[in-house]
Order: sequence, then C-alpha cells, then structure tokens
Amino acid sequence: MTPNPAVLITGASSGIGATYADRFAARGHDLVLVARSADRLNEVAARLRSARGVSVDVVQADLADHEALERVSARLGEDDRIGILVNNAGVGLSGAFADQNPGAVAKLVAVNVGAVTTLAQAAARRFVDAGNGAIVNISSVVGLIPEFGQTAYAASKAFVTTLSQSMAVELSGKGVYVQAVLPAATATEIWTRAGSNPSRLPPMMDVGALVDAALVGFDRREAITIPVLSDAGLWDSYQNARKAMLPEFGGVVPAARYRAA
Repeated sequence: MTPNPAVLITGASSGIGATYADRFAARGHDLVLVARSADRLNEVAARLRSARGVSVDVVQADLADHEALERVSARLGEDDRIGILVNNAGVGLSGAFADQNPGAVAKLVAVNVGAVTTLAQAAARRFVDAGNGAIVNISSVVGLIPEFGQTAYAASKAFVTTLSQSMAVELSGKGVYVQAVLPAATATEIWTRAGSNPSRLPPMMDVGALVDAALVGFDRREAITIPVLSDAGLWDSYQNARKAMLPEFGGVVPAARYRAA
C-alpha cells in the first residue's frame, strides 16, 4: 500500500464514519466520503479541507438503493487512488423482530449485508490486482450476542464479522488487509434513528475513543478488533473452541448421540 492512499468511507456524515474521516485526514489521507445527506457530507468535507488540508470528494448515495450502490461500487473499482475502504454505513432497528416492519427489515439487510458485501468485493477485486489495500468492516459485538434481542441487526453484524474473517483468510496472502471492528454501545445517532428511547439507552463509549482504539488495531493489523475487550485471551479461547469442532465437520454419518437406540 502506498503511504497515504485515499480512503473511501461510507456513512461518513456523522458518528463513526465522520470520526474515521477526521482521523485519516489527520494522517494525511485524501478522502471520498459517502452518505445519504449531501448537506451534512459537505459540512464534514469543508471542515476537513480547512482543518487538515486534504482533498475530500463527496458522494451522495443511499446504499439501500441499487443504482446508488452501483455508483459507489464503480468508484471503488475505477479510482486507483483509493487504497482503503471503511465499510461503516449501517441501519439499526428498534423493537421485537415479530413486530418490525418487513420493509424496514429488508432495508436493514440491504445496507448492513448487501451493501457491505458489494463494496467489499469491489474493493477486493482491485486491491488484489494492485497487490495491496485495506478493508475495514464495521461490525458489532451484538453479532456475538443472540440473547441481546436485536434479531435482524445482530444477524446482519454476525454476517459482517464472518465475511471479514473469510476475506482475511482469502486475501491476506495477496497483499490485502481486512479488519472487522466490533464496537459495543457507542454514542452515535444510530440509536435515535432506529427509534430507541433516549432515556432507556445504556452507558456508551465515546465515538472518538472507539475510532482511536480501532485504529490501534488497524496499525497492528488485527483481523478482529473489539475495543471494549480487555482480555484478548477471551477471544482466543472463543476461536480455539470453534476450531476444536472443525475436525468433526468432515464427518459423513450422524454423531452417535443422534442415532436411534
């Protein structure tokens, strides 16, 4: 990877995305910022151009819209200045799964799963051809907590984590670094946009602290970064328990415990 490739960041008009934009601009990276709100994107871009002295392109796009997603995907595939993708855009949804509007759930899946996959693949294709690049997928610890009750959101983030891990296995030998960042509750607008009651929200990590921690993991080339996890050995144990099952998955007959007596 060149020392300061341009960075394309989705969901960049506020919260985690806007903070990533500030941090990468401070490192001297030019930016391509993507979000639904052109006005808010232009405010972020103007501030960063003035404060950081970098070039900032703005792409207004709703990633739930197929044509808009294809425009962003094409930009990733064609703009060889871009060497880092931060796949941050995401949709949350409050309430019980059985009560949620099916259209809203479909939009959540379109953004959190479909758009993340499309953009990651577009970046991966060109980065592999170039022999370098980095893809950061913003997941969530909720994807590890089915008991939490955020059914569709949790499933979408579990997908992002597994996608990232599989990409890392496939692409690491081709010069492409893939990182999944799993925030816990972070103080961003996603909560109010999802319809959550502000008075019932839990304590949350500051978004600046979250992104700064994630960038420590980025610089260390971690595959999985969980900023709130104090004991990295717990993740290692989780992975080891999973890997211990793998030899069993090559079996061709049911385990004895499933056979009729």
